[in-house]
Order: sequence, then C-alpha cells, then structure tokens
Amino acid sequence: MSDRVPLIDKKFASRVDWNLMRTFVEIVRAGGIGAAARQLNRQQPSISAALKRLEDHVGATLLHRTATGVEMTQAGKAMMTLCEDMLEAARMVPHQIAQATKRVEGFVRIQIVSGLVSPEFDEAIASFHRRNPAIHIEVRVSPWREVLDALEQGEVEIGVGYDSSVRASLMYEPLLVERQQLYCSRSSPHFGHRVSRLNELKNEGFVLTGEDEIELITHLRRRYGLGTKVSGLAEDINEARRLITLGVGIGFLPVLAAEAAVACGTLWPMLHADFEPSYDIYLLARSQPARDTATQLFWDEAFRRVRAVRRS
Repeated sequence: MSDRVPLIDKKFASRVDWNLMRTFVEIVRAGGIGAAARQLNRQQPSISAALKRLEDHVGATLLHRTATGVEMTQAGKAMMTLCEDMLEAARMVPHQIAQATKRVEGFVRIQIVSGLVSPEFDEAIASFHRRNPAIHIEVRVSPWREVLDALEQGEVEIGVGYDSSVRASLMYEPLLVERQQLYCSRSSPHFGHRVSRLNELKNEGFVLTGEDEIELITHLRRRYGLGTKVSGLAEDINEARRLITLGVGIGFLPVLAAEAAVACGTLWPMLHADFEPSYDIYLLARSQPARDTATQLFWDEAFRRVRAVRRS
C-alpha cells in the first residue's frame, strides 16, 4: 500500500525531468535497481536517487524493493503504462514525420497462414496503402510453423498465425479467435447430419493439411483415431477446402474459411457448434526489431485497429 498522498500538480509536465521516467522504465524492465544500473552503466546510488526524485514529483511510492528485485505499486503500474506510451510516441516521431512529408518508400514483408479471414487485418492493409501508396506490400502464405521461423530469422517483419507455445523472441498481439469444424461434401452420406461420436468416423477417408494443421486439431484427430485413412493432402487451407468439396474426403477447416461454401450448400458442418475447437490467431513481430519506417507504420496501423476492436 502506498505511504504517500498523490499530488495534483498542474505544472508537473514543466517541472519533471523526463529522463527520470526512462530510468523508471529501465528499473522495471531489468527487475531491480542494481540490474538497471548495470544495464545503463551507472552507479546504483544514482539510479536509486532518480527513482526517489520521480516519486517525489508524483507524490506516490512507485516501487517496493523485494528479496528478488522490485514490485510495482498501483501507482507504479499506472506510471509504467504512461511511460511506455510516451517512449513509444517518442520513438515514432521520425516515422510519423517521414509519413507526413510523403517521404516513405520501401517494402513491408508479411507472412500469414492460409485461409485467414480477418476484416481488421484487411482494413489495416487498405488504410495503410491509402496513406502510403509508394510502399510495396508483399504477402507470403505458409504453414504456421514457417511463419514463426521466418519472423525469428528476419526473413519477414510482420506475421499472422497460430503458435502452440510462446517464443521469447516474438511479440504476440491477439488478432482473433479462430474456430474449426469438420466438413463433408454434398456427395457424402453424412451430409445433413451431425456427428456426436467422433470415433465413429475413424474409418473415413480424411483430407489432411500437413504442416498447416493446428496442433489442437492434431491432438483431437489422434484422440479419436481420425485421419488414419488419408485420402487427400493439401498444405493450403483453400486447397484442402477444394478437395473436401470435391468429395475426396472429410476434413477440418476454419469456420470462416468454409462459410461461403456452407452457405451455398457445397460443404456441410458435421459437428455441433459447441464441439468446435478454437484457438488464438496472433499479429506477430520480433520483440527487439530494428524496424524501418515502412514496417513500423504498418505495425502501428494494424496494432491500432486490433486494439480498437477489442476495446469496443
């Protein structure tokens, strides 16, 4: 609990040393005053003094020292959010000036999973192109593991995809919750009927998506013995949909990617809606990038639209 009464200082912005806020962020990110001093190549007493000066300015205790480092108070958490926003705004100055003066050119390389349906992502691309018509946008489609590898190796700057774990080298911004459904074609004897017991389908010919298959779906198939009889394989969701629609076999597809085919009666969802597996699809980027202006502006456009939808 804070031991101070916060002060309302109308002249705070003109009085405060903005470097104190940067030092505060470094303390939090480093996990302690000593660690921050080593990272900033400064003496520990000077870091402690900077923290005290900032706390005096705001009239509240921001950090408590613990056996393992520091712990933010409620005031500290609020300060951290504000400081990060200010640092991000400062970092964006050259990018925004370049955009305002129409001096932005270059490439934005994006790698996405196949069958992606996201109005927010589409709107980000359209809006970005209107503002920056001189920037070339390159979109590659690949299985989700290749999206992650391409980002880590620096082959692309932005990604959209699934991840079964969390890689410390990547930033994850939730874009949408994708659901999958098991589909059959109009020629299938299962068309028009719902299935409650998946193990009854273990002898059915199956269309698989290979490396593009989400691990959640892989585990579900193996649990019920589905896909032991492979009748088709496509590494792309759109081509898998084609094979299923042509009656080559039954198979899992993202619900939104199959929506049009269901509406026109060429595909049938075999599972009850509450059985549909779901998982997060993320907007992805490297955690410590040296982004050029074109890439940074696109990330901000997409990030802003995704956040706005979640807050609405």
